[in-house]
Amino acid sequence: MMWSLLLSLALLCFGTVARAAVVTINWNVTWVWASPDGFGRPVIGINNQWPCPKLEANVGDTLIVNLHNGLGNQTTGLHWHGINQLQTPEMDGPSGVVQCPTPPGSSVQYKFLLDEPGTFWYHSHEKGQYPDGLRGPLIVQDPNDPYKGKYDEEIILTVSDWYHSQSIPLVQNMLSPANTRFAPPFPDTILLNDKKDVKFNFVKGKTYRVRLINMSAFASAFLWIDSHPLTMIMSDATYLQTETAYQLHASSAQRYDFLISAIDRDSGNYPILVALDINRDFRNQTLAPAFPHNQTAWLMMDENAPLTRPTNNIDVWRPAEDTHFKPLDNLAMIPSYDHLVKLDFRFCLDANGYPRACLNGKPFIGQKVPALYTAATVGENNTNPIVYGQINPVVVKKGDIVQLVINNQEAAGHPFHLHGHRFQILDRARPYAGDWPGRDVNYNPVPNRRDTVTVWSWSHAVLRFKAENPGVWLFHCHIEWHVEMGLTASFIEGPEQLRGKQFPEDHLENCRIGGVPTRGNAAGNTVDPLDTTGMLTISPTVYTGYVFFFPSFSLLLTT
Repeated sequence: MMWSLLLSLALLCFGTVARAAVVTINWNVTWVWASPDGFGRPVIGINNQWPCPKLEANVGDTLIVNLHNGLGNQTTGLHWHGINQLQTPEMDGPSGVVQCPTPPGSSVQYKFLLDEPGTFWYHSHEKGQYPDGLRGPLIVQDPNDPYKGKYDEEIILTVSDWYHSQSIPLVQNMLSPANTRFAPPFPDTILLNDKKDVKFNFVKGKTYRVRLINMSAFASAFLWIDSHPLTMIMSDATYLQTETAYQLHASSAQRYDFLISAIDRDSGNYPILVALDINRDFRNQTLAPAFPHNQTAWLMMDENAPLTRPTNNIDVWRPAEDTHFKPLDNLAMIPSYDHLVKLDFRFCLDANGYPRACLNGKPFIGQKVPALYTAATVGENNTNPIVYGQINPVVVKKGDIVQLVINNQEAAGHPFHLHGHRFQILDRARPYAGDWPGRDVNYNPVPNRRDTVTVWSWSHAVLRFKAENPGVWLFHCHIEWHVEMGLTASFIEGPEQLRGKQFPEDHLENCRIGGVPTRGNAAGNTVDPLDTTGMLTISPTVYTGYVFFFPSFSLLLTT
């Protein structure tokens, strides 16, 4: 984040802003019929096409996306995963938190600075919607890339789990009192670049930069490339000191950039094996890990050569330890902290017996007023977490150093993502290490920085970041089904700087169309923000949304 602020200052002071571009995109979110694995189903695409398009711009550019909701039967919105949103927290995208959902037939404009280079992605942050297809790569190029000249071409490789059912009925079935095991929906298959047959040209003498993005709703992914080591150069948009890896484990929402080279001895075609990790804990060797969803992409040197290399010969995955990667800038561990936040995660039952996911005993429950609007409109009361309702609010002052501890008290790893920041990973304890002991130990002195970290089974992680980006920023498990179960907290950062904040008229108009109040506390009380009457304290027993039925599908395609 400090790098972001320095870049923004440099752009203003030295005039490079004059060379920055304004990149404007016009998108219509629409239903599309697709069968990426041979099973046909409606998916959510853009401009009547799916997979959704890649976005690409340069660091320092301003991106404007004019988004129209052409779905007809669902609200929508987009989150720009990994983008810091400096001075534009209202553009971050989570519905009901920093904006209102965009109703069918309405539009919204996103406008923000691309302040850091790297591999990012965009996806819906509305009603578990992105597993239905609304997601795609966002690449921010760096004219001053420290690895410029070390590679000849780029390859984007996205990984995702895929479901034959749409998201809303999947969530409705999950959020049932009968689901006593808190089981999420399990995927039907795996997709690479949203399809099954993936091949890349691999020319002798060339080096390729691979941008790997896990866009899954649930599953982590393993990756191995036959006979070719991976030279790591970036993780979650943090440049790395080069290090050789042979296998990777990418949890949902994580990204890795690495180099691979076609050298003189290479010939034939080389498989890229990707396997979905849907095990409770692949690192626990007392279990029998299973990887039913595998897919092979190919590095092609000879179109006439057979694809005969072994593709399922890995008995035990031993991926690189990503927390040991070193940032290229050698930024040292922030030496101390002002604010300790400890979050204990457990599955739980609400008052109606429905399965939820709790942080410190409570699930996130969406409120009547988006939290960012509450922060802007309740005056000095915006430093009091009471005014935000049960969104698991954490209020921190601008400039505070925050130490964030996550205790995973369940038997599976979980990828936790923080909006608006990249944190330092001081410690990510081994599986079954138990809760954080309550005292700091010998942490990594030069920690890697990410926006998404996997916390292993019955274990913990210790993160640290500087609160220098006023806004409302979600911290949540990036298993989409667990978001819908409530596995989310909210950082109210720099509330003093948010008082009186103004919002774009098109954002407010969508709230009016949806009947969503935009002032007052979580319940819309503008007279006494500390009065909690009307705040939602129990999750609804009915998961709302519009299920798409086939009879009207042809109408949507032709209108």
